[in-house]
Amino acid sequence: MSGVVPTAPEQPTDETENQIKSPDPRPDAPPDYNSHFVPGPPGPAIPAPAGYPGGLPVGYYSPQRPYAFPSYQLPGGIHPIQYQPGKYHMPNQPVPITWMPGPVLMPNCPPGLEYLTQLDNIHVLQHFEPLEMMTSFETNNRYDIKNNLDQMVYIVTEDTDDFTRNAYRTLRPFVLRVTDCMGREIMTMHRPFRCTCCCLCCPSTRQELEVQCPPGVPIGFVAEHWNLCRAVYSLQNEKKENVMRVRGPCSTYGCGSDSVFEVKSLDGVSNIGSIIRKWNGLLSAMGDADHFEIHFPLDLDVKMKAMIFGACFLIDFMYFERSPSQHSSR
Repeated sequence: MSGVVPTAPEQPTDETENQIKSPDPRPDAPPDYNSHFVPGPPGPAIPAPAGYPGGLPVGYYSPQRPYAFPSYQLPGGIHPIQYQPGKYHMPNQPVPITWMPGPVLMPNCPPGLEYLTQLDNIHVLQHFEPLEMMTSFETNNRYDIKNNLDQMVYIVTEDTDDFTRNAYRTLRPFVLRVTDCMGREIMTMHRPFRCTCCCLCCPSTRQELEVQCPPGVPIGFVAEHWNLCRAVYSLQNEKKENVMRVRGPCSTYGCGSDSVFEVKSLDGVSNIGSIIRKWNGLLSAMGDADHFEIHFPLDLDVKMKAMIFGACFLIDFMYFERSPSQHSSR
């Protein structure tokens, strides 16, 4: 028994081969270490995205599935930790837009105006354009039209060439295109050019806006009336017959307060609605990021609702659309 030399226990052939490492030709290579990692059971699989033959393990984040937030399994059977959707916004993911549910088609209603039949007030939110303040280059205006639930109703986009915008500034003729949730143009607003070099009481200098719904079919006009103290407009039907009047404040630039334009009957007795330009603090004073709130009766004729809606944009361009030179002078 004393002559027997103890030997190491035999190891499987495959483990012995794994421990035999080929020498590294580099003289300064670090020494080899045996890994003691013991793989555990595979995790449950989730449905694979299109193009993947198998499933992905839990916690695996796929670029093709940006909504799959990573989760981590804690020891001891504790529930996995997950990122709350919406709390941590994923990069390069557009912010979702909530649209107002589409109404049913109605007789004697221009296509696309069915939304207005369900509303008694809307919000007109102009996009803030930093390029105008930094470069003094006038860009096309853009507006979001929303209801009280912050649901998108329409999108309004100005369609004017660069020369006209920057040459005529606030007096420029323009075309505003109103689109719905499907991207269809349901309304068009035209403002022709009016020279203001002549006497202000001359009819040829008074501003006008034509509203078409659907595009190419006029449903009414917004006509300016000369007044020494305040803004006055007439809302007309397709035959240019006066239907309602809009009466503005004596001072349209209300620093620190809202500017209210009242919508009244022709005799001035009945108050039908209002167009309110909300004061937005620093944005109202320095940039073109106006916020209008329009009120009208729920049972008002939908075409007249569209005319009040159109009057809001003519008011914006005439009194609240300030050029970059005016921004710097304030």
